[in-house]
Amino acid sequence: MEPPENKTLTGFVLLGFSDIPHLILPLSTFFLASYVFCIAGNTFILVLIVSQLQLHTPMYVLMGNLAFVDVCFTSIIIPRTLYGLLSGDTHISIHGCIVQLFLFLAVANMDSYLLTVMAFDRFCAVCFPLRYLIIMNSGTCKFLVAFCWIIVCLHSAFCIVLTTYRPFCRWVIDHYFCDLPVIMQLSCSGGSEILNQAGFIEASIVVFSPLLFILVSYVLIIRAVLALKSSQGRRKTFSTCSSHLTMVILLYSTIIFMYFRPGSIYSPTYDRDISVVYSVIIPMLNPLIYSLRNKDIKTSLRKILKQT
Repeated sequence: MEPPENKTLTGFVLLGFSDIPHLILPLSTFFLASYVFCIAGNTFILVLIVSQLQLHTPMYVLMGNLAFVDVCFTSIIIPRTLYGLLSGDTHISIHGCIVQLFLFLAVANMDSYLLTVMAFDRFCAVCFPLRYLIIMNSGTCKFLVAFCWIIVCLHSAFCIVLTTYRPFCRWVIDHYFCDLPVIMQLSCSGGSEILNQAGFIEASIVVFSPLLFILVSYVLIIRAVLALKSSQGRRKTFSTCSSHLTMVILLYSTIIFMYFRPGSIYSPTYDRDISVVYSVIIPMLNPLIYSLRNKDIKTSLRKILKQT
């Protein structure tokens, strides 16, 4: 589609779930319930970590940051989606779409970068247990988190420049929020192919560098664990990494399918469904995965319940 002649493009139309109008009410209920559960669960984890002194360790500080990022992640997407579902207003301004895209890219990438820092934390704890508190001290944690925020914000800014350097010739977004691939499809044909390739290479580095670091960390962790003579020690060490490894698998399996697959299998419907997984379901599951599979979290919770 092209904008009507002699009219200036002032905004976009988010098609969202308009192809299934009979499911608007169930979808609205699902998004609202997921949002409430995500906010409540991640806020609970964050408050628990802040209030319990025994959880003021690098691993739980990073877990608290992850909970904060997940709250931001869902808040960038779900409220606007709910508004569109319930009001029928599918219009979003160009500036509103660009801001949502910038925040979405920054927070989504921060999720994976925090998982990378958590992998480094587990690597230090397993491979250098005697020097762990020296390596992963408070200053190191703050530096790594701040460095990650700088990287993801620079990446988001670059993507915004890449997306908007050409004018938009279409205004219909076949999605329920402003994501990079669908926004790129709205640009007029032509432009710099070199710039597009540079953008793909830069995005691949930003996305896959954390994954590569995580894989290397776990190879070294597994090698160190297998060197332990005690089977009980091996099980205990693996259990401390299981929650983190579960989140890594969930997150990167959806990211790879969504952004790094052949164009021949592109489908707006599949993209929309996969987006629901990583933008709604995964942030909602994080508190469950970390609370149900973490002894320190459960111990702190029992302590609070006994005090009340």
